Amino acid sequence: MTKAATEKTTGTTETIELKPNFAIPVVLVIVAISLLPFSKIGASIVGLLGLFLMIQTFRIKLQFTQKALDVYNGKKMIRSFPYEEWSNWRIFWSRLPILFYFREVNSIHFLPIIFDSKTLLSCLEKYCPRD
Repeated sequence: MTKAATEKTTGTTETIELKPNFAIPVVLVIVAISLLPFSKIGASIVGLLGLFLMIQTFRIKLQFTQKALDVYNGKKMIRSFPYEEWSNWRIFWSRLPILFYFREVNSIHFLPIIFDSKTLLSCLEKYCPRD
């Protein structure tokens, strides 16, 4: 396993936790700072978004298990997405991945990529391969 993920094996179950990636929040904060001379309102909006994503990068954890993608806020699981309910997934802009989309039977989800995108892709291909 790469340094970009933590792998835990308990008995016959394997869990892969994605490591955080601060690229998008940092870029947004830098863009906000560079916007300051031109638009304080625009800089504030972009800066707040960057700070919000930075906080979320510290707090939100994604874990791939044999049956589901589990989302944690710290140590508390807030949602589980069983792979059997997925109908499609995509990572937008593969060269510079910034958005992860997946569709379940009854809902659509978009997540900013605030975690390692290469490990995300390998886990998606492993646990939820496209047809």
